[in-house]
Amino acid sequence: MICPKCGSELKKELYRGIEVDQCIKCKGMWLDLQELDQLENEAFDVEDLKGTLMLTSQLTTNKCPHCQTNLRQFEYRFTSLILEYCVNQHGYWLDAGEGERVLQLMKDREKNELRVAKAEDNWKQSITRLRSKSFASRVKDFFK
Repeated sequence: MICPKCGSELKKELYRGIEVDQCIKCKGMWLDLQELDQLENEAFDVEDLKGTLMLTSQLTTNKCPHCQTNLRQFEYRFTSLILEYCVNQHGYWLDAGEGERVLQLMKDREKNELRVAKAEDNWKQSITRLRSKSFASRVKDFFK
């Protein structure tokens, strides 16, 4: 396969235990469809909480290494990271360093979800205390 960015050869490599096709020159990598999910799962594996992968995309001049169809680019999970994908579902192109950014974004997403869950638990406990008879009685006694 040929690199969609620089035209060099893509070589099979292991990246964090996932077999990817990596460019020998620009160090970008091609991830098959399920491999992006495998990479994300290294940092955050709760599918329902990951959020939408993409909403819109734009055509690029870069070609899919499998079918030579023009790749489309999108904002990865509504972040500033721009990734490319094949409309024929062959996979995703990540430029050098973008694999690490995907992992960091997923780690940040997990932290945020944990923070939200903790805040919701705290709020639930506060509401429960406010509804308790002892609290209501204390408030009532305060206004007597």
